[in-house]
Amino acid sequence: MTTVRLPADLEKKLDTSSKAEKRSKSELIKEALERYFDRDEPEKGSYELGKEYFGAYGSGEGTLSASYKARIKEKLDAKRRTR
Repeated sequence: MTTVRLPADLEKKLDTSSKAEKRSKSELIKEALERYFDRDEPEKGSYELGKEYFGAYGSGEGTLSASYKARIKEKLDAKRRTR
């Protein structure tokens, strides 16, 4: 547990906000601290934001992007043979 001593002006603002929002002073202070600490965290790049989704719906074949031409050729050849 932590105790914080606030200057009178901040205490008054906190009290006013607490009553206006019908939230406890503790809730408001926790929220303010979370915002403060979140601000200091480095921003995540595109890869970090999406890495849990990469390959999530994949076929399991790791060569699809490299072998697409051969697969298309096989399908076209198969289609021509059935005519």
